[in-house]
Amino acid sequence: MTAGPRFRYRRAVRGRCAHCAIALAALAAAALPLSSPLAADAGSVVIDGQRGGYRTLAVAGATKTDALPKDLPQSVRTLTAELLQDAGVTSLAGALDLASGIARQSDLGGLWDSYAMRGFTGDPNFGSDYMVNGFAASRGYNGLRDIAGTQAVEILKGPASALYGRGEPGGTVNILTKKPRFAPRYALEAGVASHATRRVAADLTGPLSDAVAYRLNAAHQGGDNFRGLHTDRDYVAPSLLWLAGPDTTVSYELEASRQRSPFDRGIPVLDGGPGVPVERFLGEPADGPVTVKSLGHQLFVQHGLGNAWSLQGGAAYRDSSLAGYSTEANDVLPDGHTLRRQRRLRDWSATDRSARAELLGSVSAFGARHALLFGVDAYRFDDSRVQLRRNPTTANPYAIDLYAPAYGNQAAPLALSIDTLEHQRAHAVYAQDQVTINEQWKLLAGVRHDRYRQTVINHRTAAVNAQALSATSPRAGIVWQPSGSLSLYASAARGFRPNSGISIGNTAFPAERSVSYELGAKVDTRGGLAGTLALYRIDKENVLAVNPVNTDFAVAAGEVASKGLELDVSGELARGVCLSAAYAYTDAQVTRGDSAIATGSRLPNVARHSGNLLLVAGNAVASLGGGVAYVGERRGDVATSSGFTLPGYTTARLLAAWLPSKQLRLAVNVDNLFDRRYYASSYSRLWVAPGSTRTAALTATYVF
Repeated sequence: MTAGPRFRYRRAVRGRCAHCAIALAALAAAALPLSSPLAADAGSVVIDGQRGGYRTLAVAGATKTDALPKDLPQSVRTLTAELLQDAGVTSLAGALDLASGIARQSDLGGLWDSYAMRGFTGDPNFGSDYMVNGFAASRGYNGLRDIAGTQAVEILKGPASALYGRGEPGGTVNILTKKPRFAPRYALEAGVASHATRRVAADLTGPLSDAVAYRLNAAHQGGDNFRGLHTDRDYVAPSLLWLAGPDTTVSYELEASRQRSPFDRGIPVLDGGPGVPVERFLGEPADGPVTVKSLGHQLFVQHGLGNAWSLQGGAAYRDSSLAGYSTEANDVLPDGHTLRRQRRLRDWSATDRSARAELLGSVSAFGARHALLFGVDAYRFDDSRVQLRRNPTTANPYAIDLYAPAYGNQAAPLALSIDTLEHQRAHAVYAQDQVTINEQWKLLAGVRHDRYRQTVINHRTAAVNAQALSATSPRAGIVWQPSGSLSLYASAARGFRPNSGISIGNTAFPAERSVSYELGAKVDTRGGLAGTLALYRIDKENVLAVNPVNTDFAVAAGEVASKGLELDVSGELARGVCLSAAYAYTDAQVTRGDSAIATGSRLPNVARHSGNLLLVAGNAVASLGGGVAYVGERRGDVATSSGFTLPGYTTARLLAAWLPSKQLRLAVNVDNLFDRRYYASSYSRLWVAPGSTRTAALTATYVF
């Protein structure tokens, strides 16, 4: 390794907080050409300083290049490894709770991640969209994502269709995985938590030769939750980094996960009478667990061409499945305590294949510096869904008492309700130009053209639906920096997102299309604090929502709009005092509805006001902190005839850590400190997910 890049990097981070250097190293490894010495051994940089704030110095996913947040005409937030560790986060859902403008949505009985960003949820047939190292990773069935192999979570607000194609105009989540290092490092973690929960994890990395390094991340978590339901989750992620030559680097990553948990739709919320206890499980224990499996591969190659130009390309392959029985609420009888239930068997599987190739370079022209990106990508997605279902009848109500449940009832034999096979084929070309006019003015322009084909075969009815779509998605933004610490920006973009599945009438859905505008200001102080204030407006058509007539299907909600204000602040208030804070005002509603979903209806689970605060103070020996989160009242479903409101709530958390040696870290985290009863999300009045009661966790981490 040459001394130049390493020295420049040390000088750049000297005086910054330690975690910032770690975050930058990880981001550099993901964003820079991996043939560079910096990327190849990013994790081995010597770091000066003590604890620091929760800011980051670079963003990889926003432009697919190494970009400073202050130079981007959009709101971006990176949740660093130290922030996630301090907060005691072990899941993607827990990580996203720390950002602004992200609302939890119904997670299919605890089987996948589901959230809304700036009011938009995505396809209700699948979990919410997210990427892993810039590759779409949520098509199919992946369970609740563990963050054992996560270095950072990038939250890129606004549409990214000009770069990534299919996606929500509210924003995109990009997960950066931990990369192999040539400096050996081994970390073992063990923890216990409330409800007999146990967790073990390992993070091992080092060289296999002068040119090859490895990393292995693994985790197992098992135990009950506050509703008395047992869940087991396993995650294994080995990866390799090969310096194939002075200008060529090859990386390979595998992710395997398995989740076994009972299907849990939550509890009904009734008008009048006593509330159903949040601990009450209304399914059938004899149904056993639903098993979700996912096996994914990523291969990425980068080659330097010289003269500031490089080629990079990669491919991803993922198989996933979801299978198991469930018992779910159907309706409540007039007596107010008898719940009739339905039973289902789901057997779903999917295969997702994608690839991309890109040319990156830098040129000077017309008195400005241009960072150019040209790319092509394609994906093939196949989804098979078989579902058997039995609704209750007068003869066999398959009922349970809400307040004195007796389990063991038997439903009538199941009958086939869904048997579909969907094929999606898409390819696209795209280009981007980041223009530095001078120290004060910067521009970003990009455009992408997608072509998409969808075929849905309904084996139950022998019907076949097919459609071909195309779209051009441009975006443009400008940044003005009147000083080194202040950036003002404006941007506009169009978005495109194909919809999966078929309607209750056996027809394919048209693609969602959107137009977005954003204005904002960013402050990046020398003291270590960074903040972003953003104002936005998004209009979207052909949005899917749950069909209130038959929840097995979706329905187009016509046109919806979201406008709001977001504030994110992170960094170092004082030496050793770290702050993470977020607030969002989100006004998301239907602007053109129909007879089922009325114009003016608010989008479900999206509060007008929400916010969170985390403050941690400490040094190299110990730290102590706390946090608070607020979510305002929200609409519980999309149906106007039975619409209801989920009340707002506030929860608190306590954080503490002790480092008796350089190798050992002991941490205690208490969530929902005051044991507040609340509802986290809802699918309908009958399917409401209660938030967790107070949970305490003790974790020990040993590094050697």
